[in-house]
This record gives sequence, C-alpha cells and structure tokens, in this order.
Amino acid sequence: MTANNGSADAKSDAVQQDQPASGAEATHAHGQEPLDPIEQLEADLAAALAQVSEHKDQVLRAHAEMENVRRRAQDEVSKARKFGIESFAESMVPVKDSLEAALAQSEQSQEDMRAGIEMTLKQLITGFERNHLKEIAPASGTKFDPHQHQAIATIPAEQEANTVVQTLQKGYLIADRVLRPALVTVAA
Repeated sequence: MTANNGSADAKSDAVQQDQPASGAEATHAHGQEPLDPIEQLEADLAAALAQVSEHKDQVLRAHAEMENVRRRAQDEVSKARKFGIESFAESMVPVKDSLEAALAQSEQSQEDMRAGIEMTLKQLITGFERNHLKEIAPASGTKFDPHQHQAIATIPAEQEANTVVQTLQKGYLIADRVLRPALVTVAA
C-alpha cells in the first residue's frame, strides 16, 4: 500500500507543477515577499499615470508641430501672394514707361506714333509670354468650348452648329487657367 501512496504523491506533485501558482504562492515560489494587493494597485496606477503623462507629452508635441507647420504654410502662401505678381509687374513697368514716353511727345508724326505703339505692344506680348499669360482667340469655325469661350449670342450661319462665328473679345489663360473667357458669337 505504501507503494501506491508513493505513486499517488508523485502524481499530485506532477499535477501541481503543471498548474501555475496563484498570487501569493507565486511570490513564495520565486523566493520573494508577497505584494500587498493595495501596493500592487498603487504600483499599477503609478505605471499607468507615467504612461498617460508620456502620451500627453507626445500629443502636445505633435499638436505644437502641426501648429508650426500650419503657421509656416500660411506665411509661405502670404509671401507667394505678395511677391507672386513681382515677375508680371517687372514685365509691365517698361510698357508703362513706353506709353508715358509716347504721351510726352507733343510733336510726332502718325507713323512715329504707330511705330511706338507697335514696339510697346511687343513689350506687352513679351511680358505676357514670360508670365504664361496666353490669348484665347478662337478662329471662325472653331468648336465652341464653354470652358474657354462665353457665347454672347447664337446666330444663324452657314457653318456647322455650335461653332464660333466671330470673336468679339479675346480671352486669356494664365498657366492653363482661364483668366477671362473669349466673348464669341456661336452658329445656331
């Protein structure tokens, strides 16, 4: 009988080794003093508060960084608006100078006046080209494009319907964006 009791004790020891020890038993098994449940909760709370503080700091830093990025972007947009016209203005100053010089000439022939106006127009066209300002001047028979043309009237014409009959006023594009549509009459 003792042999059976000995094997039963060995089996119960094996079962106890397979099962994890709970709370106080675990600390005894590792040779440490058991923690008081209140002390354990206080330690857990301190760890959680430290983690919350760290996350709060990270959120504040991220918020400050986003605010700096937003402010820098606003400054860049403001500068772009303020100085974006600078190139165009530089192109227009000689045109103004030429017009003022033409008006200052009291005695000049019609031919000289025309030559001066043509030179001034060339300066203006060069300034437009340099600043990506392009004309919209559809020829007669061009298909009507509502994105670039504004129909003033539709008139009966011998050409295909929905095509430009006449351009009344040129339109303009700035870098493929319509500044002013061309005013046209359209075939009915």
